[in-house]
Amino acid sequence: MKHPIETNQAPKAIGPYSQAIKVGQMLYCSGQIPLVPTTMKLVEGDSEKQAIQVLENLKAVIEAAGGQLSHVIKVTVYLTNLSSYPKVNEVMSRYFEKPYPARATIGVSSLPLGASIEIEAIAALPS
Repeated sequence: MKHPIETNQAPKAIGPYSQAIKVGQMLYCSGQIPLVPTTMKLVEGDSEKQAIQVLENLKAVIEAAGGQLSHVIKVTVYLTNLSSYPKVNEVMSRYFEKPYPARATIGVSSLPLGASIEIEAIAALPS
């Protein structure tokens, strides 16, 4: 029933988890932080650059499962600094179109490897 999704176009898992799991037409993507897949190092730069890297990573995982960002129905955004919320919104508006996915944004004290942003997603893939 569970089918792991893995691509070298996104960072390797840094723990005992899959990049994504496909069950039927549903895709459950693990949280992505702004790791550059080729170096496995956090992207340098401001919240905009970090959000772009995270969304590029998510896009790669979703595409590896045969989907597109337009298939995303729910995202959860974790931020260590909620003052970056407006910039993250602006970046997300470049990656998602109306109707936008449902979303929650949560302020957290820390994230893996010292990242400042993590995004996970759920997508409904076409049959």
